[in-house]
Amino acid sequence: MHSDLNNILLLDGATGSELDRAGVDVGMPLWSANAILEAPEILRQVHIAYLEAGAQAISTNTFRTHERSLAKVGMGDRAEELTAKAVEIARSAVNEVNTDAIVFGSVAPLEDCYSPELAPLSKVCEEEHAQMIRYLVNSGVDLVLIETMCSAGELCAASIAAMENTDDWAVSMCLKQDSIGILLDGNPIDEFVPALARARFLGINCYPATTLAEQVTYLRSIAPAHMPIAAYGNVGTADDEGGWVNTDAIDPIAFAAYAMDWVQAGASIVGGCCGTTPATIAAIGKLRCSNPPP
Repeated sequence: MHSDLNNILLLDGATGSELDRAGVDVGMPLWSANAILEAPEILRQVHIAYLEAGAQAISTNTFRTHERSLAKVGMGDRAEELTAKAVEIARSAVNEVNTDAIVFGSVAPLEDCYSPELAPLSKVCEEEHAQMIRYLVNSGVDLVLIETMCSAGELCAASIAAMENTDDWAVSMCLKQDSIGILLDGNPIDEFVPALARARFLGINCYPATTLAEQVTYLRSIAPAHMPIAAYGNVGTADDEGGWVNTDAIDPIAFAAYAMDWVQAGASIVGGCCGTTPATIAAIGKLRCSNPPP
């Protein structure tokens, strides 16, 4: 199954690595959230660069503005303020470059994206994600994007929180690389995908671009027929020692070719995750325009 290239929504790419490249401190635990405080104009320029590259949707820099994350540096009481500021910065970029672009409110795992065992109990997840989602909705995002979910319990809890606070929400998952359709915590996604029928779309992110098409094919096969599928992969993969190994997808043209594979597999929303740049997004847009659907 393939999607119509004329109807592909083009997402943005990585924010943290772009901030790092611009000299912003992205050290943990604040990571990219530090830019909201210390370098708001640089963050705005990152959003602008993606929009100028052709992105039709950008994600707010709220991956680490949960109260839990900010509390680690004594700023838990500033979660609402910093979340709202991140949305304001993203909206400012959209208003400058393309007022038709969509602002996604990013909602990340409460703990580590690659460590599902650290996810809190479901009740805690539901409460904390509900707070974050309310902050995003109140700040005026167009859609709440619950992304990089690696724990079934947290994914379902965050989805419940979303359903209780907005009609415009979506979910993107982080999957095992040695099997098809399995979350990092070992749970098969076909067990809970039916419960996500009210989401605007389902997706897979934080996964190597080179092999993402196989996962997209499977997700397309189990998702409701009307449900759009999103795919935004990495240029490489984390190794067992916590390092990073790049693939040929680090080259924007190569990445764009892989993105076309995702489209052929059934994705209609594509973009980039870790390591991608505005050049990556521009390459996808260019290749999309030069390859009319069969």
